[in-house]
Amino acid sequence: MSANASTHSTVSASLKRPAAEGLPLRVAAHMRKYPAFWVGLAVLSVFLVLMVAAPLVATHDPLAQDMPNRLAEPSAEHWFGTDELGRDMFSRTIYGTQISLPMALVVVLISLLGGSLLGALAGFFGGFADEAIMRLADVTLAFPAVVLALAISALLGPSLLNAAIASCVVIWPEYARLMRSQVLVFRAQDHVVAARSVGATNLGVLFRHVLPLCWTPLIIKAALDIGGVILLLSALSFLGLGVRPPTPEWGAMIAIGRTKFYEWWMATFPGLAILFVILGCNLISEGLRDWLDPKV
Repeated sequence: MSANASTHSTVSASLKRPAAEGLPLRVAAHMRKYPAFWVGLAVLSVFLVLMVAAPLVATHDPLAQDMPNRLAEPSAEHWFGTDELGRDMFSRTIYGTQISLPMALVVVLISLLGGSLLGALAGFFGGFADEAIMRLADVTLAFPAVVLALAISALLGPSLLNAAIASCVVIWPEYARLMRSQVLVFRAQDHVVAARSVGATNLGVLFRHVLPLCWTPLIIKAALDIGGVILLLSALSFLGLGVRPPTPEWGAMIAIGRTKFYEWWMATFPGLAILFVILGCNLISEGLRDWLDPKV
């Protein structure tokens, strides 16, 4: 009996070993096939780690003022220099990830879910719902995104929450129109007609047979929009309609440094943070398109 058990375990181990050994090879092959996705994921992962570990990575209190060291150049003590109040720019840039990244993710998630739901209802049911939702989306899209976000933020008052609300209002119609176009394509498929023929409800057909097929382009767009929302939130803070000082936010930090021509580090390092986050999101979006789109 023990010999049989030993033989069985040996055979099982030999059957599992190729799959286990093949996993690194498959990952390596995937990395070679979709390098943009992995590079973007690596870049964004660095900022996500900084966001979580900001208290451990930062070398100073981001709000602590040190007037004798105001406007100090980058050095071993202050890696990114200091601002006009002597605050450490490296620590403020690191802590900026805790504001820009989470808020951008929340804005994109809310816009994705809300816009997709409205677009799905408009495309699937048509009629008055379609006309009402799409005309509202058309009116919103008729305004330049930044101008509309500025108007909403100015109306509601300068704060991070109001800037996030303005960003959601600006980008939800894009998800609604994209989801509507996807639903219009898939609602006429044979499997949807078959589900209707056996008595499936409209909502059951929509959520079980149509929506699962529509998410690929929306996921790709959401990955791209994370960087765009960070840029929009930073622009609102830059113009004084987002985060209020002394909160360490990238756009507000650039606004302070925009007039300090000789103190170049004040605007350079927050600007580079925005640049690399947007670059990472764009590369992830490009990689997801190559990965998820079967036509590519």
